[in-house]
Amino acid sequence: MLEFLALITLIFGVNIPFFWIPVHFYPQFFRKLGILTYLMPIVTFSLISLVVFTYRDYILMYTFQFPYFLNLIGAGLFLFGIILHIWTAKLLSLWGIIGVPEILPKKEINLIASGPFSKVRHPTYLAHTMIFLGVFLLTEFVAVGILTLFDFVMVHTFVIPFEERELLSRFGKVYEEYKKRVRWRILPGFL
Repeated sequence: MLEFLALITLIFGVNIPFFWIPVHFYPQFFRKLGILTYLMPIVTFSLISLVVFTYRDYILMYTFQFPYFLNLIGAGLFLFGIILHIWTAKLLSLWGIIGVPEILPKKEINLIASGPFSKVRHPTYLAHTMIFLGVFLLTEFVAVGILTLFDFVMVHTFVIPFEERELLSRFGKVYEEYKKRVRWRILPGFL
């Protein structure tokens, strides 16, 4: 069961930046592509799934031996990350969570500033980090730890800055005011 959880985390975790970085970096291109944009995550998901499944024994070869209390912390982080992700998905709606407003300009949603979005600007990425870190502490697989670090760096270095640029162009002054009210990108105290 833990191996399955690690594999699913690796497959989905690697796919997230491969979709969001290009979409937020060059939104004009993907708006022109429209719904065809979703072929990209289908292709990358299929390829990454195939590679991870084929090389799973090698990928999951290395483990840590954490004290039991870290496994419990991991289970808690995983659970709270899932709850936070469901909450943010509910607030953003299905269209918002899969990026439809970024890709199809005729499908607009309002800027969400309630719930966890009133505390941090990107609670969905916080949820991903909690889930990945939780799975790492729970399963003890080195590959999941590397994914957690990779995702955190990619999200902070590329995804969030590109997304905030896109949100600023879409919402303008409303987003500027929101950034002033909610100073923290992902964690309180971590700009």
